[in-house]
Amino acid sequence: MNKSRLTEKLSATLAALALTAGLGLAGAPPASAAYCGITWGSTAKTAYTPTYSAPITNVRSGQHGCFDRLVIDVSGPVSGYSARYVTQFTGIGSGLPIPLRGGARLSVTVIAPSYDGNYKPTYRPANRRELVNVAGYSTFRQVATGGSYEGHTSFGVGVRAKLPVRVFVVPGPGAGSRVVVDVAHYW
Repeated sequence: MNKSRLTEKLSATLAALALTAGLGLAGAPPASAAYCGITWGSTAKTAYTPTYSAPITNVRSGQHGCFDRLVIDVSGPVSGYSARYVTQFTGIGSGLPIPLRGGARLSVTVIAPSYDGNYKPTYRPANRRELVNVAGYSTFRQVATGGSYEGHTSFGVGVRAKLPVRVFVVPGPGAGSRVVVDVAHYW
């Protein structure tokens, strides 16, 4: 191969590499890389600390770039939670099925009552089957309550599909705390 031909080949190869790098292809993550860096998985999430749980006071939701979020407000410390995908969401005291929209159902139980020490409700939603408006959300399809029984309150989250989920407790504001449930938009 003559020197001129070798120079042309080398130039063409370098140009192709520069173009690839310019398009972001040379440093692109592999196809198996996690969406938004999310590595939570879809297995059950649980936490428990043997402390007094204050009552639930509110449920709210929000949309984020990579996930939809459910927040359960508690007036003080919370003893723990459990979140897992189920084939059917049921009432906590009755065991009766509660239908949820979506391709998968996430059952979230917070170890906190929705009533005070005198059994007066501290959280009374206007509609037990539509706790928050999730119209237009990427992942959430419906949020319902399964009731509160013996210091445990359950929530059903209808989601688009069985997607990665994480759950954690955030202290505050003040003496309160929040149980946060995030469900990713994609794998």
